[in-house]
Amino acid sequence: MILIVDFGSQTTHLISRRLEDMGIKTKIVLPEQAMSEVRKTPPRGIIFSGGPSSVYEEGSPTIDKKIFTLNMPILGICYGWQLISHLLGGKVISGKKEYGPANLEIELQEPLFRSVESYCKVWMSHGDSVVADPPGFVQMAKTASVKSAAVGDFTRNIYGIQFHPEIEHTVFGNEILKNFAERICRARISKKEIDIGLIIDSIKKEVGKDRVICAVSGGVDSTVVASLVGRAIGKNLYPVYIESGLMRTGAREEVLSNFKKHLKISPIIVEAQELFLSRLKGITSPEEKRKIIGGLYIELFEREMKKLKGIKYLAQGTIYSDVIESKGTKNAAKIKSHHNVGGLPEKMNLKLLEPLRNYYKDQVRLIGTKIGLPKHMVQKQVFPGPGQAIRIIGEVTRERLAMQQQADQIVLEEISKAGFYEKVYMSFPIMTGTKSTAVKGDGRAFMEVVGLRIIESNDIMSTDWAKLPYELLQRISSRIVNEVSGVSRVVYDITTKPPATMEWE
Repeated sequence: MILIVDFGSQTTHLISRRLEDMGIKTKIVLPEQAMSEVRKTPPRGIIFSGGPSSVYEEGSPTIDKKIFTLNMPILGICYGWQLISHLLGGKVISGKKEYGPANLEIELQEPLFRSVESYCKVWMSHGDSVVADPPGFVQMAKTASVKSAAVGDFTRNIYGIQFHPEIEHTVFGNEILKNFAERICRARISKKEIDIGLIIDSIKKEVGKDRVICAVSGGVDSTVVASLVGRAIGKNLYPVYIESGLMRTGAREEVLSNFKKHLKISPIIVEAQELFLSRLKGITSPEEKRKIIGGLYIELFEREMKKLKGIKYLAQGTIYSDVIESKGTKNAAKIKSHHNVGGLPEKMNLKLLEPLRNYYKDQVRLIGTKIGLPKHMVQKQVFPGPGQAIRIIGEVTRERLAMQQQADQIVLEEISKAGFYEKVYMSFPIMTGTKSTAVKGDGRAFMEVVGLRIIESNDIMSTDWAKLPYELLQRISSRIVNEVSGVSRVVYDITTKPPATMEWE
């Protein structure tokens, strides 16, 4: 077993996931639990995760220095490496901030970088840097801006890396983690796959003979959840589609068709377009929007619960990326409230049922495929629960919502025609709330700027912008400017995650 000490990184759980995928057992603990856990169940090795804090800040998470005397291999990632340096006599400063891709130059390959190319792309996310290594550490790799991008104390078997190997966009990330676990820690590998039967059995055990409302939107997560819950409890499942008016054009018809054809269930439709618009009137804060939408969904589900009688559970398609961005662990930073996590009201009359809570998007797609859902449902592009409301910067009005939905359809049509729909992770426009001058029909106009976000990812924890053909981008831009009234120009967002999130709000 590899022990992972969680210092609040958005990707701590992802470190565990990568190792578990290799067949290596892991356990995540908080820093204050680490020493007692090591004494209780000695691990093969220890990984310190990253985190949002700075080692020199008052109250930043730390760890008992005795952990370095246990003669166990240790790997520090980002903040984890900075903390090792800080505690063992190195120097950490607030240096050049670095978010996204960087080129790593490897100087010493053994033992951490075996089978890794000497020059490779890694993913960074840090504001502090180690500028003086602790005594006994040797530099193993560097980047243009970070001298100690990877170091090792070969006597004590302690290693530090400034980048994130767990992020899918770090090209040899899995090899680095595997080298640490298998070659340095001597951990045994015993490959295992996701057990669908176990998920269904856990739903049966929790729900028993009770009835369940399932929030469905037509997205991958909620569709897979509905299918799993349906297999577990049969006719005691009641899928409910809230027609908020904030979804993509045609979403309602698609949900009805898919559920009737493939799940053999007809969802209950709740008409609420006017209610959502009225609650969002005058609201410009992204967090407030998310909370209003999340609260209203619960209000409507509880209203349906009273009509149906005997409903105790609300099933929803929460996945791990939703949880961690809503501050899912003690030392984590809150990025934004997801409507089905941080956006939920404190008091609810329904118990939550979230069978996919510890899985990532690519795992959810795999589960959907294994249970027999068709490709067009499983590989569907991601769409946020709060819908177009968080793709409209500022107030959501009827007019701007219509503009957003029309632009959104243009993006999907052109992406699909060009054969890129399943090659990219998400593709969507944003009403930016910014205005610029345009010339239309030889006359001056001062209209809204539309942002275009098209990204590549598997598990949502990191993304890169899609390098699409210029001709395709030109067609999308031309159609939006010409067909959507009130738009002056289109700009393409080429920011990675980190530092940006996928959505603008």
